[in-house]
Amino acid sequence: MSTMLTDPKKLKNAKIAIYAASIAIPVVVAILFGVKVEGVDLTFLPKFYATINGVTAVYLIMALIAIKRKNQMAHRRYIRLSLLLSLLFLVCYVAYHMTSDPTHYGGSNPGLYYFLLISHIILSIAVVPLVLFTYLFAWQGNFEKHKRWTRFAWPLWFYVAVTGVVVYLMIAPYYSFS
Repeated sequence: MSTMLTDPKKLKNAKIAIYAASIAIPVVVAILFGVKVEGVDLTFLPKFYATINGVTAVYLIMALIAIKRKNQMAHRRYIRLSLLLSLLFLVCYVAYHMTSDPTHYGGSNPGLYYFLLISHIILSIAVVPLVLFTYLFAWQGNFEKHKRWTRFAWPLWFYVAVTGVVVYLMIAPYYSFS
């Protein structure tokens, strides 16, 4: 059992860290989008981080199946892998955009593309505190609250992972290095 369950100060600090991360991540990403690093070729990253999103979606499904089968160890492992992959995605995504010119969508259905892109971006911001608090509740052993929050966190996280792949597939033909 975690000491977070019995130590109110550690619980408060964890909540503050979640709030801070939920604010800092989008702010830092926005700031870093304004930074341009020349002479570094990271053009391989979009395909890589789209794959990361796809694997994250698969792990989220596997986590759901594991918990439905009451296999908490497998569930925990898949969720932790999903968290790590989401963090790796974020690092790769920012690195690519700091080193590459923007790519403009040139397809025949810009309405669908921009709907998916904008909803993906907005929900990727919203999913950070939802997922982190949901994880915290499980870590505390507060499985009732964990389960209630999961009803919102899991589908949003899954949507963000899947739309990341779809957005990549829609814009991939328009990358200048394709």
